[in-house]
Amino acid sequence: MNTQFETAGDGSTANTHDWLTPPELLAKLGAFDLDPCASQFQPWRTAALQFTIADDGLARAWQGRVWCNPPYGPHAEKFLKRCAEHGNGIALIFAPTETKAFQEWCFPRASGMLFMAGRIKFRLPGGGMQVLQVLLPS
Repeated sequence: MNTQFETAGDGSTANTHDWLTPPELLAKLGAFDLDPCASQFQPWRTAALQFTIADDGLARAWQGRVWCNPPYGPHAEKFLKRCAEHGNGIALIFAPTETKAFQEWCFPRASGMLFMAGRIKFRLPGGGMQVLQVLLPS
């Protein structure tokens, strides 16, 4: 299946992998010790310790309760695997339950899952909002 996950408002391919978690969603989840994939342009804290792309969160030690909103693209599965192996965190990901990544790192490892109704209004580094859409081939 050829699925395009990031789209701009007009349906074209987005120009960023930097989808900021809305602060109101984070507030409902409680405090986190680490965010291994925080944005370099994060206007609010997601965790006490934040690693950006410049810090390479995959190469660093993870500690405590982790918030993981991985970059959408080729590195997402690597962060999901690391989060599952760490065993103390929450990952915000798409829910394509038929995929190898979901079958390997979510179903057998998660102690719970929440499938949210509706679309999350992610924030963009410039402060605007963007609804992430999933386009399936017709």
